[in-house]
Amino acid sequence: MKPIHERAVVHIGAGVLYSTDDHCSRDRRRDRMIEFLVDTPILLLVLVSALGYLVGQVEVKGSRLGVAAVLFVGLAFGAVDPRLALPDFMTLLGLILFVYAIGLSSGPGFVSALRREGIRDNTFVVGLLGAAALLTAGVGILLGLSNTVTSGLFAGSLTNTPALAALLERIEAKAPAGLAETMLTEPVVGYSIAYPVGIAGVILAIVIAQKLWSIDYEAESGAVAGAKTTGEDLQSVSILVTNRSIAGTTVRALMETHDWDVIFGRIRHTGAGQDLVEADTVVHPGSVISVVGTTENIAPVVDVLGEPARERLEKRRHEYDFRRIFVSNPDVTGRPLRDLRFLQQVGAIVTRVRRGDVEWLADADTVLEPGDRVRVVARPEDMSLINERFGDSYKALSEVNLFTLSAGIMAGMLIGLIPIPLPGGLEFKLGLAGGPLIAGLILGNAGRTGPLVWYLPYNANLLLRQLGLVLFFAGVGTKAGYAFFNTLLAGGTGLLIFGAGAVITCLTAYTALWIGYRLLGIPMGLLVGMLAGLHTQPAVLSYAVQQTGSDLPNLGYATTFPMATIAKILFAQLLLLLM
Repeated sequence: MKPIHERAVVHIGAGVLYSTDDHCSRDRRRDRMIEFLVDTPILLLVLVSALGYLVGQVEVKGSRLGVAAVLFVGLAFGAVDPRLALPDFMTLLGLILFVYAIGLSSGPGFVSALRREGIRDNTFVVGLLGAAALLTAGVGILLGLSNTVTSGLFAGSLTNTPALAALLERIEAKAPAGLAETMLTEPVVGYSIAYPVGIAGVILAIVIAQKLWSIDYEAESGAVAGAKTTGEDLQSVSILVTNRSIAGTTVRALMETHDWDVIFGRIRHTGAGQDLVEADTVVHPGSVISVVGTTENIAPVVDVLGEPARERLEKRRHEYDFRRIFVSNPDVTGRPLRDLRFLQQVGAIVTRVRRGDVEWLADADTVLEPGDRVRVVARPEDMSLINERFGDSYKALSEVNLFTLSAGIMAGMLIGLIPIPLPGGLEFKLGLAGGPLIAGLILGNAGRTGPLVWYLPYNANLLLRQLGLVLFFAGVGTKAGYAFFNTLLAGGTGLLIFGAGAVITCLTAYTALWIGYRLLGIPMGLLVGMLAGLHTQPAVLSYAVQQTGSDLPNLGYATTFPMATIAKILFAQLLLLLM
């Protein structure tokens, strides 16, 4: 039998024989692995991102964390050793990319929503967020939480990453050198503990409100002008005109009288060939006319005009053909369809536009973005010219204009540096979280400035958002993990923060639903989208769209998301400054 070394101790317990040499060996391997990850932060980022993605795909009762899981995996890595923290540069770069891309994509919808009832809706949302900030301050004082933890609790309960980022940026700029590292972890601790219930609590409030008030989303969607059902493809139907009472009526007059949400494509008069339908086209009995829309929207058109025709005009492609074309030419992006003269010159029309997974009917005001797919109806001999004008190039779509991207981000960073005075001699800045968001909203709504196109291709915008979130979550998670788990495992303080987050989230969400639906009379389908925007939470929006079966939540979300983000950035900093 080999002798036992003096530094080794044999332990016998529960029938297991092992030596402290084994522990030492494992500890050395662990230390070497930690040292390796500390020396290669890129590998640490890749590991956190990959594991976060896998965790984010796990569904629990129909819900999943998605990219937010990267934050919690980062916390787990950071808890192992405080040195396992990604460089600040990665975190800030991720934040800038995310908020700027969000601003670009939300700009047109934000401005469009303001023209409807956006002022009322955004005033309502900002008022609720102000009340939530006061509630958070009261809870923080009651529980004896520091201003850094309280402000992070506010950002986590309302699930707003840019607000957290603004807090970290301000603390880093203003905190004393010796306390900066400690103070930077406290908002992330409050944010991380409150974040999960910040999602679940809002969904629970929607579930309770639906059952309590017996909501009929289908009836609401039909009563709201402009609401379109989701999950149903557009289709083309040829109609034989048999109604003699509309003989000699123009298409413009019919559209104005019946307010149809469809688009007319081609028409074939008796004994004649096909023509494209224009506003002044006159309808006669015996004509066959093609209509594009959803099944529900086409049905009333058929009832007025006549009956479904046996022939399908879109099948007769020798006179007029149709084709799906990618928009990749920067000369046509950022411009409404009415300004594309080449379509008028060749007598072509765009009937549908597809952006990502969403397809809608085109009209004269539709503004194209890089990566859109348009369905064009034109003469076969003109298709090559139309293809050339739209671009129709996958390769061109992969080439992001780095000049406009960099110029827009630079403008946002400068906006974030502007000091905004407050009463009492205080001031705050929008910082890297708010400045690029404002710039993105402005430039996204503008679309283009002379030859400069500010839009990003749809896929590129999604990629930047995803990449930005991954970098930011991985950065803040690894940096705050050690303090987070020490606080949570300590028991008292961690549980108090979790409970406080649940109260703030659920009370804010249910109050918003009650005031909006019972007092202001906002349709629930629109209101749940506004609630998702108030919480700036895509997971809640996804659930709301699934529940309603319409695009009303998307309208509400686009109306409130930008203003809610800006308001939460401001309120979070006020909690940090005033408490």
